[in-house]
Amino acid sequence: MDTLEKYRQVIRKVIKDYSEIPYAFGDIQSQTIFDTEVDRYLLMIIGREGVKRVHGCLIHIDIIGAKVWIQRDGTEAGMTTELLKAGIPKDKIVLGFRSPEMRKHTGFATE
Repeated sequence: MDTLEKYRQVIRKVIKDYSEIPYAFGDIQSQTIFDTEVDRYLLMIIGREGVKRVHGCLIHIDIIGAKVWIQRDGTEAGMTTELLKAGIPKDKIVLGFRSPEMRKHTGFATE
């Protein structure tokens, strides 16, 4: 299996695992969106918490230029931890939600 396909499988598994965690409050469902043609992977949440409408992106990860870009991470544990545990090297993970200036100080890839 090539590296890119390994990254795709890891990302899908991590997001799928998060999608199966039930919400403690409200009637909120998780939806996975995997677009392998452009390598975009999302976990959306949708539903109601009382009278409030809940709709948003919890996780957004792209593969750009053979690197894994974490664009949005709304998890408590952090996607970086999960991706590192699954074998994706630190120098192949970009914290896209951080500014380019801040990325230089993270120890992860900058671009």
